[in-house]
Amino acid sequence: MANLLVEAGNTALKAAWAEGTTLGKTFRYQGEKMMDYLLSLLEKERPEVLTVASAYGVTPEEEALLRPRCGRLLILDRAHTDLLLHRDFPEYLSYDRAAELVAAGFLFKEKPVTVFDFGTTLTVDFISRDGRYLGGNISPGCRTRFKALERYSKSLPLVDTPDRILPEGHSLQGSIESGVISGIMFEIEGYIRLRPENIVVFTGGDAIYFAKKMKNSIFAVCNLVLMGLALITDEYVKKNLT
Repeated sequence: MANLLVEAGNTALKAAWAEGTTLGKTFRYQGEKMMDYLLSLLEKERPEVLTVASAYGVTPEEEALLRPRCGRLLILDRAHTDLLLHRDFPEYLSYDRAAELVAAGFLFKEKPVTVFDFGTTLTVDFISRDGRYLGGNISPGCRTRFKALERYSKSLPLVDTPDRILPEGHSLQGSIESGVISGIMFEIEGYIRLRPENIVVFTGGDAIYFAKKMKNSIFAVCNLVLMGLALITDEYVKKNLT
């Protein structure tokens, strides 16, 4: 049987079937009924291991629904931190960020890596050549910044992510577009200058958008979290089910 990997994030659920560390078909759901969607996936096939990494946590009621529908249930959330501590990650690190770092360490063995995740938040994390976590930062993501300007000001409109920007705005909308996107680009460039020897990896919903604006050489890996979950699950299977 294959394993089913699930990342329940702030705005969307992403899932993938995996054979060992190899990802298969992927799914994405954006809405309020994430659990219903996950249960619909489990109706079609019973996984050997169901791995659920949730930003919100898995309630006892949800766990009771999921456990009979899989061979083993592996929950990764704020209440289940054993695998974080096993890998010497700090307990405060969210499982999506931890999974990204596991995947980055696997893809770029014995290389220092900087991982940018462009989602609801913009996270930046650093790992050393030997895979040690060196810390990281969190700031608002691209769309979160646009929404915050509209919400917390009386006169600024809600602006969507532009296809192109000028170095400076020549209208109210252009000023917002350039201010937000240029600000993020300055952040990215600053972090890269901080550790110029590092491999740079972009992931998350806006990864490709910002990758296209880069002059530096970077790697864009869209399913980095799911790849990390596959590696974590495969290690769990080898230790506990073989």
